[in-house]
Amino acid sequence: MPKPTLSALMLGAALLAMPAFAQDAATPAPAATASAPALSTRFEGRDIFALQVASDPQISPDGKTVAYVRRQADVMSDKVKGAIWLVDVASGAQRPLVADAGQPRWSPDGKRLAYVAADPKGKPQLFVRWLADDATVRVTQLPDGPQGIAWSPDGRSIAYAMRVPGDPVTLGKAPDKPEGADWAKPLEVIDKVDYRADGGGYVEPGYDHIFIVAADGGPPRQLSFGDYQDDGPLSWTPDGRSILFSAVRKPDWQHNVFDPEIYALDVATGAIRALTSREGPDVAPVVSPDGSKVAYLGYDDKRLSWQTTLLYVMNRDGSGARAITAGFDRSIDKAEWAADGRSLYAQYDDRGVNRIARVTLDGKVTELVGGMTGTDLDRPYSGGDFSVARTGAIAFTSGSALRPADLSVASGGRIRQLTRLNEDFLGAKSLGQVRELAVKAPDGRAVPAWLVTPPGWREGQRVPLVLEIHGGPHSAYGPHFSTDDQLYAAAGYAVLYTNPRGSTSYGQEFAELIHHKYPGDDYGDLMAAVDAAIAAGVADPGNLFVTGGSGGGVLTSWIVGKTDRFRGAAAQKPVINWISEALTMDATLFTSRYWFAKLPWEDPTGYWARSPLSLVGNVRTPTLVVVGSEDYRTPVSESEQYYAALQIRGVPTALVKVPGASHGGIAARPSQAAAKASAIIAWFDRYRTRPAQ
Repeated sequence: MPKPTLSALMLGAALLAMPAFAQDAATPAPAATASAPALSTRFEGRDIFALQVASDPQISPDGKTVAYVRRQADVMSDKVKGAIWLVDVASGAQRPLVADAGQPRWSPDGKRLAYVAADPKGKPQLFVRWLADDATVRVTQLPDGPQGIAWSPDGRSIAYAMRVPGDPVTLGKAPDKPEGADWAKPLEVIDKVDYRADGGGYVEPGYDHIFIVAADGGPPRQLSFGDYQDDGPLSWTPDGRSILFSAVRKPDWQHNVFDPEIYALDVATGAIRALTSREGPDVAPVVSPDGSKVAYLGYDDKRLSWQTTLLYVMNRDGSGARAITAGFDRSIDKAEWAADGRSLYAQYDDRGVNRIARVTLDGKVTELVGGMTGTDLDRPYSGGDFSVARTGAIAFTSGSALRPADLSVASGGRIRQLTRLNEDFLGAKSLGQVRELAVKAPDGRAVPAWLVTPPGWREGQRVPLVLEIHGGPHSAYGPHFSTDDQLYAAAGYAVLYTNPRGSTSYGQEFAELIHHKYPGDDYGDLMAAVDAAIAAGVADPGNLFVTGGSGGGVLTSWIVGKTDRFRGAAAQKPVINWISEALTMDATLFTSRYWFAKLPWEDPTGYWARSPLSLVGNVRTPTLVVVGSEDYRTPVSESEQYYAALQIRGVPTALVKVPGASHGGIAARPSQAAAKASAIIAWFDRYRTRPAQ
């Protein structure tokens, strides 16, 4: 399921291609298709704890140093923790700065670094480090963690967003409790449209607002007020008088959560003025270096299940807005101004891999960087992050199908990989090799696909196949490292993953092919990919298995209702009944507004026709059902409905719940990520037969 915000509607990325910069011959990236030596050790579930990932790269204004967050799982706490490291761009030398910290942000003069870390009581606070003196000051003493931190242009202040607690809603009251009595908890009264959030649980009373604090410490000052959610990212004007942000500050805003505008906040008075007003999301404002223009992301909302996010530029007062990427058929995920204000650096999705391009104000797009990689490990989703120095040097996360995200820098027409965080560890592992697979859909369309072969696989050897389907459905896989895929491969399975119609990073038309008809024709794309894996001499046609999470769980349960060709299936966090999902998911307004033409009670047969539960009477495939116990995106009740239906029909099934896990965090705890993959492998092994000779 897609996240019902613009940032998540802009998911995607692109197919590995040569970047415009020449690759530094001294630091070659691991090849996704190179044949690995025959090593004795295969990737195991416990190896997830050893993996390190580079994230949130922040290059200094002079381009000489990169601060980044190095993430790794702690085996004792079973949690992923981050530490801020500094890398010298010229030499590649690294040094740790602070443990258990994140959000590193350089001061305008590059002499200080702000970041968020826990105080002795475990509360996230804002800190500032003077790098030359190696001195640190705690700037805040906050009840909640600051987000979206942004330095003022003069370096004297730091703005941030933080939740301000509110009073709970009440209706009536219980009788007065006698002193010492042990009574039940008070009633919980809910009156919000979106009353719970996946990964955050039931929404606590209160609202996010914008604050400012002196960079050397002192009492913070709240700048925005009201019953609105004022979130980052925040962008200062060069004169330091205003902060731009995105929010939904309009009457009945709870019913218009998908329609944020760009606002200007006067730092001195707190006055707030809207700079945009069209129907459709306007987010991520960035003020130009001279303060005359504002770049931002958005689109005119046409109530489509997917829309291409455009890069806009308007005058500082909100006039003259125009989409400068209207002729570029890819979504823009992030933009930063070049130092001269004549162009912007933009991140976008293209064929399964994120890339960075220079975009001029007249709309010319020139690719600068390819091969970006995101920081998720379990599945091969596209993604990545970057920042730009005043010199034009770009720090970004890079990787391949055989290595998680590292840190690279592009400068002067060349790309240098600065870290190799997993080289020693993964270099000693025999990994499944990844190659592209040519697939044609029944209507003749090309279907992007990749095939992971088990370690030691030999040409012509047929092995069991796992079709692994991405979520969204508006998202994209690519040639990126995946722990799930490597664990399946280590267990002797080939893994097939694809970007069927509806996937992002191939243009609006390709993504829109499933509008108001998902699941549907994407089924044909997936079956064509399986046929191609068989024709390639890799997949054993008698040992086919299928799995996928979220949107992939929808398609898994749809597939076993349409065909018996798979020996086993594992539907992870699926939607089974679109009516119940639309009325119980965390983003209450999303499904019925964008994925169906009518409301559930107006067209129940239309919702039912696209619900996998409608096909459960056809299912004979042994099907495992997997879900996080705190999933509010595709709620637990969806999985429980399917499990109950399969039990009633006598189809072999089991229900696996991941304790404490949300929809987006089902693989957040390393032990659970490993255990979930192991459970799926064990289920498939139960129904696996000898491969065809």
